[in-house]
Amino acid sequence: MRKLTYFVACSLDGFIGDPDGDATAMMSFLDEEFLQYLRTEAPDTLPTAARRAFGIDDRSNERFDTVVQGRGSYEVGLEEGITSPYAHLRQYVASRTLGVSPDPDVEIVADDVVGRVRALKAEEGDLGIYLCGGSRLAGELLGEVDELVIKTYPLVYGRGMPMFGTSGVDATAFALDGVRAFGNGVLVRTYRRKR
Repeated sequence: MRKLTYFVACSLDGFIGDPDGDATAMMSFLDEEFLQYLRTEAPDTLPTAARRAFGIDDRSNERFDTVVQGRGSYEVGLEEGITSPYAHLRQYVASRTLGVSPDPDVEIVADDVVGRVRALKAEEGDLGIYLCGGSRLAGELLGEVDELVIKTYPLVYGRGMPMFGTSGVDATAFALDGVRAFGNGVLVRTYRRKR
């Protein structure tokens, strides 16, 4: 069975953005050391435009072949005219309101996103599924998340969009697999679901 990995950036107090979902405050921590980590160890999670800018657009996928994101995450690119933000991956956007996809390479999942993710996980293959974002989507898919990769930035929002939005999320235990610290204060923690 393929893994669903929630690879997410958050503040020290567990927010993936301010109350409107804006996470630009975290961008100030993208120094050369951390960008090198993203280029070499997490290139599949970079949008296609970033891969192109880094000169790794032709690099084969190493960890993920599929991305699932919420409408809010997808609209960040749409506002810039980018209809296929992860062209190197199969792309699914969970949205009950978006309607028709603006790009033939992006499939809109309007209902039963949990069922769709379960079907993706059941596919044959060595590469996993990248849960890109969406607080509500992550909350809805918590029961399917096999791994967490949390990029924690050394800032406090005080209030904002939680990593797992929605009410009624059950306590779920994960085991720590590793921690990597960067000179800019960022920590990348990796957890796997306890079974």
